[in-house]
Amino acid sequence: MSGITIVLIVLVAFLAGIEGILDEFQFHQPLVACTLIGLVSGHLREGIILGGSLQMIALGWANVGAAVAPDAALASVASAIIMVLGLQGGDVNVQNAINTSIALAVPLSVAGLFLTMICRTLSIPIVHFMDANAKKGNIRGIEMWHIVAICMQGLRIAIPALALCIVPPDIVTEALNLMPEWLKGGMAVGGGMIAAVGYAMVINMMATKEVWPFFVLGFALAAINQLTLIALGAIGVSIALIYLGLKDSVGSSGGGSGSGDPLGDILNDY
Repeated sequence: MSGITIVLIVLVAFLAGIEGILDEFQFHQPLVACTLIGLVSGHLREGIILGGSLQMIALGWANVGAAVAPDAALASVASAIIMVLGLQGGDVNVQNAINTSIALAVPLSVAGLFLTMICRTLSIPIVHFMDANAKKGNIRGIEMWHIVAICMQGLRIAIPALALCIVPPDIVTEALNLMPEWLKGGMAVGGGMIAAVGYAMVINMMATKEVWPFFVLGFALAAINQLTLIALGAIGVSIALIYLGLKDSVGSSGGGSGSGDPLGDILNDY
């Protein structure tokens, strides 16, 4: 791996770590981080495939109150680097490298929680420094400590990424090739199950009696091989427009008796 590639990967990792807190440009999302690492390393196609697979897992990861979700930034960056190192060795099957990276994503995300805990603990005195500057009316000092805290979050991903980039690709390739077939198969099955669990978590949060019919309909349509993604998208947009049209018609003609949700009103009648 060349020096420029390592610098670009570390830069992506740094931005992903920052975005894990800011949520401004979504660099920490697997689809974005893995794609960017694949782009700078010359494995764009593999990066997109890995990012899309990990994104299905991360759909159910969200910070709720004091509960911190698994670290999508470290999982995305580290698994993408491991995949790239394995592919650069030249002797690893592409699909095996992707499956292995997917299986390692969840343990890496848990390790990222430990790094997040360290950064947030170190941020406690920074808050006191900011309070002291606020009492003095030193806005520039507050901004400086704010930038320091944010950069610390970026370094918690950039430093592990740099350490992984230094590892020779041959070592990663040899380690992947030494894995027995039963372990590779188990990782592939486990990766698929994790994606299903992640998507199920999203459905569990969104599930209502009004949206279940749309889920069942989409599930049935997705099984038709002749329908492309463009066709499924067109069907989804059409159903959404029909739903909005029904909602507007109920709101304009039903007065105050309806809830404004046509499906909900129909279901309530029964």
